[in-house]
Amino acid sequence: MAKLMINLKKKFNHLFRENQDSILQDLGQPLDRVAITLIIGLTLLICLVFVAGGSTAPKVRDFSWQEQKIGAEDTAFILNFNRPMNHASVEKNLKIEPPLPGKVSWAGRRMAYTLLEPAPYGNQYTVKLSGAKERFYGLDQGNVMQPFQGSFQSRDRAFAYIGFQGKEKGRLVLINLTENQKPILLTPENLEVMDFKFFPKGEKILFSAVEKQSQIPSLIEQQIYTVTTGIISQSPRERLKSGASAGKIEKVIDNNSEYQNLKFDLSPDGKIIVIERVNRKDVFDASPWILELGKKPRPLTNKDGIIQKGGDFLITPDSKSLVILQGEGTSILPINPETDSEDLIFLPKFGRVLSFASDGSMATMVKYNQDATRSLYIVTNQGEEREVLMTRPYGNILSAEFDPTKTILYCLLTQVVEDEADYQEQPYIAAFDIKRNFLRPLVILPNQREVNMDLSPDGLALLFDQLVTIPNEAGEQENTKKMRKISRLWMLPLNSKMPEDDSPWQLQPEELPLNGFHPHWVS
Repeated sequence: MAKLMINLKKKFNHLFRENQDSILQDLGQPLDRVAITLIIGLTLLICLVFVAGGSTAPKVRDFSWQEQKIGAEDTAFILNFNRPMNHASVEKNLKIEPPLPGKVSWAGRRMAYTLLEPAPYGNQYTVKLSGAKERFYGLDQGNVMQPFQGSFQSRDRAFAYIGFQGKEKGRLVLINLTENQKPILLTPENLEVMDFKFFPKGEKILFSAVEKQSQIPSLIEQQIYTVTTGIISQSPRERLKSGASAGKIEKVIDNNSEYQNLKFDLSPDGKIIVIERVNRKDVFDASPWILELGKKPRPLTNKDGIIQKGGDFLITPDSKSLVILQGEGTSILPINPETDSEDLIFLPKFGRVLSFASDGSMATMVKYNQDATRSLYIVTNQGEEREVLMTRPYGNILSAEFDPTKTILYCLLTQVVEDEADYQEQPYIAAFDIKRNFLRPLVILPNQREVNMDLSPDGLALLFDQLVTIPNEAGEQENTKKMRKISRLWMLPLNSKMPEDDSPWQLQPEELPLNGFHPHWVS
């Protein structure tokens, strides 16, 4: 073997000496010299780029929530790094102020941080990362990254209500707890607001109202409007460019000579309005009408063009279907049967649908029992039905809302209070622990027929109204009687965790210095 290598070496040397003159002659050509110079230069340049690239410090290339304004539907942010990172060092050194519990997942150089609960509204947040190291060529740790700091904020903590007395009476009033806690009147004095719903992100409100031409406004003369709130959902930079202001009203659909407008609902994506309309000449001609932005209203029909009639209704979270009371049960119908070819779903057991989880995975439905009780069910999108509570005879289930984690169901219920003098329904607010199948009463309200409750989108507070009778103050001109009724607004903070055992959940409602009813949080 050694002799073979020596022989090969001698042959190569011999060939080189024989061709040495030819090679030197070729190198003497100008074009060859230029080509060789370029090759050497490019080789050196590649080496320099490789060395410089290898010494570049790792850093965060992109932060998906940078200077953004997020809501409850925003559940995760992404950090995109310029180099492969040591996962443990990143997760150890990542800090969010104020803290937001979450879990981390990786996909190459991208790290996703998924929140366990929605970010509380009305806060500024800072994301910091320093001291993390890269993963370099198979080694566990390489260079230390450049320090990173990003920022974002959650949407304003705000709500609206219908005023009850004075200059606010019958008007939409906005309270922005983040920026300015003073009431902002959104609608004019000549309109009596009946109902309202926020558009997504809270920049506008859809509401029904009647003209105050008489002391007793008629529900069948409602017209549908929108009004701007002045709330900006964009990032701080975009906010400076926006000239949005509160109180700009537009009429959506009027009360014409042929049809009257009654109940309405707004789709979660803010693109579809469903309105119950009644023919003035034929009260039996009542059905939901579909109003898509930029289009003319049309009756709800099936795929064969047959108009669908029914009672109470609710738009599903995907904004594609309508849950409507028909006959002895509840139907789920596509809003656009031409494009959404889902089959009709009929649920004969249930007489009402109260609410949906935000992701559409669950719904709350009411069954009316023959013994004058009512049962509240949780129905999943897989068809599973679970009875969670039953009222006493003649008790009622007014509303139910899932918290963002879908572990608690907040219920507004009533129970019959009987005494020798009177027979009344007493409302109370309760929290149902879905995992443990346990109901906890939270607030018992005085006897009243109507009460409204709304859960904040971050799940940290309940708003409700309370109708009470108080004595008139001296010199009051509104009411000559000795007693008068007012509607107060209350807030129930839910910032403490529900006990894991069966002990009471100690929560303290706070009375707000506001007189109104029908409160709703900005989404």
